Amino acid sequence: MKFLTLEHGQLGALLETERGPLVADLVAASQSLNSKLECATMDQLVAADDKTVSKVWALANRAVHEGIACFAFDTIKPLAPLPQPRRNIICLGKNYREHAREMAKKLNTNDAIPEHPIFFTKATTTVIGHGDAIPSHREVTQKLDYEAELAVIIGKGGKNISRAQAMEHVFGYTAMNDVSARDLQGKHLQWYLGKSLDGFAPMGPVVVHRSAMPDPEKIVIECRVNGELRQQATLADLIFDIPTIIETLSAGASLLAGDIIATGTPAGVGMGFTPSRFLQTGDEVVVSITGVGHLVNHVD
Repeated sequence: MKFLTLEHGQLGALLETERGPLVADLVAASQSLNSKLECATMDQLVAADDKTVSKVWALANRAVHEGIACFAFDTIKPLAPLPQPRRNIICLGKNYREHAREMAKKLNTNDAIPEHPIFFTKATTTVIGHGDAIPSHREVTQKLDYEAELAVIIGKGGKNISRAQAMEHVFGYTAMNDVSARDLQGKHLQWYLGKSLDGFAPMGPVVVHRSAMPDPEKIVIECRVNGELRQQATLADLIFDIPTIIETLSAGASLLAGDIIATGTPAGVGMGFTPSRFLQTGDEVVVSITGVGHLVNHVD
């Protein structure tokens, strides 16, 4: 089950067919089919229960089968799945061992693996969609970097969630690029500002319901810059897995439906190379995640 947000903010669904990937405009389809649509936006969908999600998916299948309000994926321009998050994006730093080591080597710091998850946030104004341009912000940074990440979308909110119950609170997953200004990170000795310039969180193009994703050890995360493979890992390589992340975050602090948690990036970021290989105007960055697909953006 793959869902996306279409150009006017309405909910859509992406289905693989013999004719290729087709997108159903669920609002238009429900009107044409005179069928009740339980959720008209992604915000409403992620807060819904599994029974409601199944009904929405059934409508998408009917629309595609009958050829109503459907379009080829390559003819549309989706927004980010959650274009205006209700809260800052929650991110994890140094959550892959090799990435922690490459950064420690580059910065000449302790390469010890974190004993506890490292959290920071990105502003809501960082979010852009598949196909949107990543602003280079050359007036404030000369060290623009990429970070391919799997992002978790919280469905059912909660507090003090146990590891055993954590996955019940996950709606689904999407791809994200945690774009970073490395010079701002170093200058200000924290991560918020260097991670929160406008347009620094390309996301999408779809949210995949948790029931449709492979097992973690089969989920591969990759990043290519101008076609060159820079990052590659599986979700099994995480230092702190998703249940641990949710248990830790929710201890005494409520998670809400629609919260976005970026789970960290593998080794191979531009800063990690010698010499560093930062992004330049015109570069194409593709984040690929098994089950989700390809998030493609160019640097402006």
